[in-house]
Amino acid sequence: MPPGRPIDARMALVQLYWAAVRAVAPGAALADALERISKEIGQRRVWIIAIGKAANPMAIAAVDFLARNRLELAGGLIVAPRVLPTPHACLEFVAGDHPLPGPRSFLAADAVAKVARRVKPDDEVWVLLSGGASSLMAAPDGTMKPEEMMQLFEVLLGSGLDIATMNLIRKRFTRWSAGRLSAALSAARTRNFIVSDVIGDDLAAIGSGPCTPDPSTAADIHALLISNKLWDRIPVAARHHIAAVEHDPSRETPKPGDRIFQNVERKIIASNRVALEAAAARARELGYEPQILSTTLAGEAASVGKRLASTLISYCGSGPSPLTNRPVQSCLLWGGETTVTMGSATGAGGRCQELALAAARELALAKSVRGSTLLACGTDGRDGPTDAAGAIVDRETWGAIEKAGRTPDADLAAHDSHPALDAAGALLRTDLTATNVMDIVIGICSPPVTSTWPPRTPSGSLARLSGSFRKIIE
Repeated sequence: MPPGRPIDARMALVQLYWAAVRAVAPGAALADALERISKEIGQRRVWIIAIGKAANPMAIAAVDFLARNRLELAGGLIVAPRVLPTPHACLEFVAGDHPLPGPRSFLAADAVAKVARRVKPDDEVWVLLSGGASSLMAAPDGTMKPEEMMQLFEVLLGSGLDIATMNLIRKRFTRWSAGRLSAALSAARTRNFIVSDVIGDDLAAIGSGPCTPDPSTAADIHALLISNKLWDRIPVAARHHIAAVEHDPSRETPKPGDRIFQNVERKIIASNRVALEAAAARARELGYEPQILSTTLAGEAASVGKRLASTLISYCGSGPSPLTNRPVQSCLLWGGETTVTMGSATGAGGRCQELALAAARELALAKSVRGSTLLACGTDGRDGPTDAAGAIVDRETWGAIEKAGRTPDADLAAHDSHPALDAAGALLRTDLTATNVMDIVIGICSPPVTSTWPPRTPSGSLARLSGSFRKIIE
């Protein structure tokens, strides 16, 4: 698309989404990082442990790098949401469960143990970490039964806590979290390459920090659970374990300064900020005036959706540019990760879809300003336990849901955003993108209805548009 050429708002947003995802393609990011350290590797045998939603493309990039540099791949493991053909005969490929751990996660944790036992002191281990790792290789650390650990994860996922806080709690009870993988690999040199999926890029929170010290204490976790009214909801075994560690600090998780981290290096290779900057660059090419307003988006999804829609409306209601005498084509970008507190609700959806549905209501009420369109999507291509990455909404979406026979107010209250947005043709289905740097929200001011810009893309075309632009990263 030639720079500056106006296109339909929905098509523009799909392009911006894929520009963001392409920029954090984990394979390319890892390849760049490995090239920068190629002279440091020497002739050590290299093991690969790739865990998370981006595990497969990261493993492929690592295997390609080793082959180009004639370095030996000793073996390793890929743990991802689904099994794909392995990029090397020495790499075992297993699937874990996500977003809740299950039997496959337990088997994945056992597979990690088998690899760790084979690593020798003079070897080098590349731990390729991305979002989803906390669940994909989750297994009890011996303090709880598997069903109790699964109950803990479920309580936390519905609690409304952000991902960093959830990981702070659950890594206390899982086998490879909170630096425990480094403990198993301490004799070897470990390089931890990370795709960040948490606000602030906190290394201890990403994937529950398998190679990172845990600065928190059992007393901190106890206080956190009490303050969030979760203490009485978690399994009894978990409460007993926290109390036992408070009484005996020698049972604490590995802390900063522990010798097990002497041979560990950590590097973030992709983040939400990188994705937003790429989307902003593409927006500029399309003739928009982009502004990245935040990379720390957090809070209840519905409240955030209302606030972001109001912000977008205020920008779209601004006057014409003094240079062109045309309305300013603003593009506002936010990144982060909101939450949904389910309570007793059983609706289907995800945080991006709930944010989008709340935004749709706000946009529908703004009848006196130029049209505005908003995308809210997970960069991993899967928003909650649904088949959608998120949704694209505008002032017509709310009414379209009503015309389809649903009551969008009730859907929003019941956290049932998926069927509501599906009824309006507003869902964006992309399939898994093999990366994960949290969520992005993009709002653009569409042109006036009297302009000569192309007509609005029908909502049913979203899948087709997404499929076309997805080829960018394949």
